[in-house]
Amino acid sequence: MCHLSYPLEMEIAGTTAMWTRPDSGDCPVTYPAPTFSAVKAIFESILWGPAIEIVPIRVEICRPIQYHSYTTNYGGPLRSNDQIKKGNSYQLLATVLIDVCYKMYARVQPTHSNKTLPEKAVLWDKNTTSPGHAYQNIFCRRLVRGQCYSTPFLGWREFTPSYWGELRSETNPIVDLADITIPSMLRQVFSNGNNSPVDYVFDNDLVIAGGALCFPERESRHD
Repeated sequence: MCHLSYPLEMEIAGTTAMWTRPDSGDCPVTYPAPTFSAVKAIFESILWGPAIEIVPIRVEICRPIQYHSYTTNYGGPLRSNDQIKKGNSYQLLATVLIDVCYKMYARVQPTHSNKTLPEKAVLWDKNTTSPGHAYQNIFCRRLVRGQCYSTPFLGWREFTPSYWGELRSETNPIVDLADITIPSMLRQVFSNGNNSPVDYVFDNDLVIAGGALCFPERESRHD
């Protein structure tokens, strides 16, 4: 069954962002732009549901790319057993982005399979003339009202935005930004959707051109 998709757009800005390159090891380094999964998560922080599929399309970079050294005391589960037992943290060094602003574009559609959906979600879709259009309207209403399913963040949860909402007319992509080639960029970790096992997927040879990064089109893996 074919489902129509509908466009979504939003803007987000903040003082610090981290789009982690998985190959950067113990001192993580950011990609120069948000990953597919990061953009997806930001949209899903406003509109999420088991029957909804959001597919990121493009990110526009609206402020110069500035890297910055960042240090924090890490107290999470990746510490050694001895550190955890003693309640010790360690200093985590990272390379982040500062003073960021992005315009983000995606599309929303009902998921392609009803096999694992809750009964209420399946019933709602069946009783709605155009579920994709309804999801688009819900997203737009929430964006205008400043409502969200969870607080959006810029890669790491502690990097909260200074602005998120509708596209602002005074914000524009940096069209004269020098082209940047990204040989390999993490696309998704849980590529088969909600509650799926870890399955790393990468996009190769992506290019930031004219201040924009476009994500390659792929077949949905929810069928």
